[in-house]
Amino acid sequence: MRTNFRKLLLCAAALAVGAMLTSSAYAQTAAELYKTKCASCHGADGKGDTAIGKKLGVKAFSDPEIAKNPDQVWSDITKTGKGKMPAYAGKLTDDQIKDLVKFMRSLAKSK
Repeated sequence: MRTNFRKLLLCAAALAVGAMLTSSAYAQTAAELYKTKCASCHGADGKGDTAIGKKLGVKAFSDPEIAKNPDQVWSDITKTGKGKMPAYAGKLTDDQIKDLVKFMRSLAKSK
């Protein structure tokens, strides 16, 4: 019985460590995805203050008109595209898009 309890504890510990590593890896992946897929127009800081962003009229993520939208709207726009923005459905997974939205929200908060 003690052996089973030890195995259970080891499994729980392994799962906890795995979850911590996974969430950290997702944050890094979201930042990398943003850098490769979004930053050229939206800027490294999410302000849209790039040559392409200015030309396209990209608004900052912190702009009240943009920030008021729920995450689902941000996800939908990322999936289907909007205006000149390409669609990422089929190119990114739903989890990647969800993590990307979280990352973009963090940029909006850092103004």
